[in-house]
Order: sequence, then C-alpha cells, then structure tokens
Amino acid sequence: MNRAALFDVDGTLTDTNHLHVTCWWEAFRQAGHAVAMHDIHRAIGLPGEDLLGHLLGEDHDTSGDERLTAAHDTLYATYFDRLPGLDRAAELLRELHARGWRVVLVTSASDAELTALRGAIGADDAITATASADDVSEGKPAPDPVVHALGLAGAAAPDAVFVGDTVWDMTAATRAGVVGVGLLSGGIPRRDLEEAGARAVYRHPADLLAGLDDSPFADVSGEAGK
Repeated sequence: MNRAALFDVDGTLTDTNHLHVTCWWEAFRQAGHAVAMHDIHRAIGLPGEDLLGHLLGEDHDTSGDERLTAAHDTLYATYFDRLPGLDRAAELLRELHARGWRVVLVTSASDAELTALRGAIGADDAITATASADDVSEGKPAPDPVVHALGLAGAAAPDAVFVGDTVWDMTAATRAGVVGVGLLSGGIPRRDLEEAGARAVYRHPADLLAGLDDSPFADVSGEAGK
C-alpha cells in the first residue's frame, strides 16, 4: 500500500498567509466592508466562497462576492513573481519522496496561483499530484479534499499524514481519518491546532524535517524509535 504525505501550501510550505490577509482586507475595503485583519487571518485556509460567508455572515448579500474574489485575486497576483517559500520546505518534500512517500499538495489555489506557489517551493520533482478545492464539492474543513488527495496517491487513510497550518486543515484531516500535523508558520496558535486534532505541532517545515524520524510520519511507517 502506498503512503501519502499530504501538504497544505499557504502558510505550510510558503510564507504567504499574511499576503492573503492584506489582499482580502484591501478587497473588502474597496467593497465598503470593514473587516479586521485578525478575523481575516483566522479564516485563511477556507475556500473563497466559504471565507466570505464566514467573515460577512452566511446571510450576506452574495451579489458582490465575485467582485470581491476577483479583487483579492488581482491584488495577490501582483506578488506571484516573488512569493516566498518557507525555509527547507523543498528539502522536506524531497526527503519524504526519497523515503517512498507520495507527496500530494492539498490547496484551494487557482491554477495560476498554484503555478506560482510551486515555483516558490521549488520541489516539483518530489510532488506526485495536487488536490484542489475545485475537484470536490466541499473544501476544507470538510474531509473531501483530503479524501480526494488519498485517491490521487492511491493510499488509505491509516497510511497517510496531512501537514497544515490552520484549524481547517486539522479538522479536515481528522474527519478523513488521517493523522494531522500542525505547523505554526501560518500564525495559528499551537493550542488551536491541537484542539482541532493535530497529533503533533512543529514550528515550521525545517523543524519538522529535523524531527522527521520521531514524528507521526515515523509512526505511520512503523519506524518510530528506530
């Protein structure tokens, strides 16, 4: 049976969460909505439609949603040529690939955005596939993107680990029956990630890479303690 190393991208492999916060804040401002950056930050990781409902209320007038999303996307695209990958993210993916894991990215990014993100990570040689929110009926925190990623990897839930930086990531992993590993690099507190189901929490990709042999990846592969 294949083993699947599933990874969120924004805030997990790339240092981009706060760019999203800024772009959403400006998009909301242009549309006449006063939304606090703190609240936007906590909503990052949700698909665009769900993020708008979460921040503006499920009963908000959705007639302007398309313009809001387009404004965010246009603003964020101005950073495509300089999106920062997190330290040693590429090495982490390559090490897992070398150990026989099938690496699948689980993201809600559009095709153009994903191309820029993959360029920032710089480890296409280690990535088996990508699961997008567009591929499923519901995005995170629903388990659908994680389940879809398992299918792409040809792996079962007990043979997978999902690494992410938000409570939405950890909730989706838990609902899919997959071990969740949280990273603090997206700015969400350790306690929140643990309460959402994270089996372990690391500071950033470099920290996880350094502790890989004692991480949940070792538990899944049966190598813990060796």
